[in-house]
Order: sequence, then C-alpha cells, then structure tokens
Amino acid sequence: MSLPDSVALPLGSSAVPRRASYLIVLAAVAAWLLVPSLATWLLTPLLLVGALLLGVAHGACDQFVVPVTHPALTQSRLRYWVAFLVGYLGLAALVGLLWWWQPAVTVAVFFGLTAWHWGSADAPALATHRRHWIMHSLMRGGLLFAVPLHYWADETRAIINGLLGLGGAAPVSPAAIAQTALVLGIVVAGGHLLLWASYLRQGHRTTARTDMLEAGLLITLLVVLPPLLSAGVYFVFWHSLQHVLRMNQLMGRPLLSRQLLLGAEIGFFLRRSAPLLALSLAGLAVLYGIAWSQAATGSVFISLALLVASVVTLPHALLVTLGMDAVRWR
Repeated sequence: MSLPDSVALPLGSSAVPRRASYLIVLAAVAAWLLVPSLATWLLTPLLLVGALLLGVAHGACDQFVVPVTHPALTQSRLRYWVAFLVGYLGLAALVGLLWWWQPAVTVAVFFGLTAWHWGSADAPALATHRRHWIMHSLMRGGLLFAVPLHYWADETRAIINGLLGLGGAAPVSPAAIAQTALVLGIVVAGGHLLLWASYLRQGHRTTARTDMLEAGLLITLLVVLPPLLSAGVYFVFWHSLQHVLRMNQLMGRPLLSRQLLLGAEIGFFLRRSAPLLALSLAGLAVLYGIAWSQAATGSVFISLALLVASVVTLPHALLVTLGMDAVRWR
C-alpha cells in the first residue's frame, strides 16, 4: 500500500534534516571550483577527522539496533551480547576468509553491498511503496559508482586495482572499466527516470523533488571532485552523518528538525559509541603502525582502509537493512 507524502516513517527512518549534508557538499564543490590549488589541503584534514569521528564511529552503535527493533531477542542481556558478538565478528571473519580465498570476488561483493547499503540507508524520508524504496536503493547506490566510473575512469581504476593488488588479484583493464561504466550508466539513468515518473504518477511530488535534488547534488559532487575526495565527502558528511542522526533517534534522543548545528547530536552519539569506537581506533592504529613500519605508500594506506571497511560492511549493512529499515520492506 502506498502512503501520501505527508506520512512519516516510524522509528528508524531517515526522517532527519539533510540540509547540513547538502551545505557541506555545496561547500566542497565550491572550494574545488574556486580554489583548486588549496581545496585538497582544506578538505583532506577535514575528511581525516570526519572519517574517525563519523566514518569509523557510525557503525560503533550497531549493538543498539536489535534491542529497539527486535526487543524480544534481547530479554537476556548476557545471551544477547554473546549472540551479537559471535554473529557480528563471525560475519566479519567470513569476509576475511573470502578475501583470502577469492579476493576478486570479495572486491565485487564489497562494492555491490556498499552500493546497496548507501542507496537503501539514504532513501528519502517520506514513506512510499516498498517497490519505490527498493528501486531507489538500487539506483542511488548505482549512481554513486556509475558517475566516477565514467568521469574519472583512470583514477577509479587505480583505486580498484590497488584494492585488488592488496588481495593478490589481477587488475581490471581500462576496457572493462569503460564497459561497466556504459552499462551501469544506462541502467542508472533509465532507472531514475522510471522512478521519478512513478513518484509523480502516484502523487509523491515532494519525494520526487527531493530525490531529483539529491541526485543532482551528488552528480555534481562526483563529477567535480576526484573520486577519493568525493567519496570521502559523501561517506563522512552524508551517509555517516545521516546514520548518526538516525541512530540517535533510535536511541531515544529527539532531533530538532530545524537544527543545522549538530554538535550536540554528534557528541551524544560519540558518548554512546565510545567503547567500540575506542577498540576500533586502537585496531586501526596497530594496523597502520605495521604498514607505516614497512614504508607503505599512500595507495596502500587507502587500500587498507577499504579492506577494513569491507570486513565490517556485511554485518553493519545487515543490521541496517533488517533492523532500522525493516519497515521499508515488510
């Protein structure tokens, strides 16, 4: 059953203000266009800090999802924590084994799962039919990969091959990148047109306008900035920030819908995520310390970050899709 634009989603929806994310994307694009010689120096430290305080942290409250979305499973605190840790770490270990066994397959699965997770978790807040959410999830996730594959083919291929090389897999060719970009671009462009037409046909004009606006903003970001910077800005200040705000709602903190200064919300989340965040940062420090001692290059550090992200993406994405977004597909 389809709902009108005025109906908000229940707990766990993405009904949080995105204006802060919009403004940061516009500021990053403006900085790159106006002062390209300084933009990298301005954005890099912001992204490094943001990657730690938002990027790494945004999954450090995953343990709070099930108690709210499926309270019957958490009546025994000890039993829940054992099940959570075994399940979460077990899925992460499974990805680690897949890296050792089939690195090329793992890279493909990682990018595909990331596209789904980004597209589904960042769906418009206003409720629509389940098929709209699924379509949006696939198209938005595909958009985030199709644009850099087309406009920044060589740079994107270098990132992919760096990750493949870290796992000992063969690199992809320029022809393969070009073919993938062409097919994915056609699918994503056509899919968005069909999605927007369906929104408008069923009276979801606000949702259609929101999705068009966001698609335009993201395309601009992905075209103007190089892949590493555009992916960093999106991941930290759009995906991670919005997830933090959703989690705060899930954990019982009301959000001021007109508030753009989000320091209090981020501080609240960081306090709740502190134990797992500290463990994650300690593990990253050890890993990068080892890489530093072996004189690893910048590309190796980037590939290591992507490899670590791939290990935890599976359990994190499952919790978001099956828990926080359960209302979407039920």
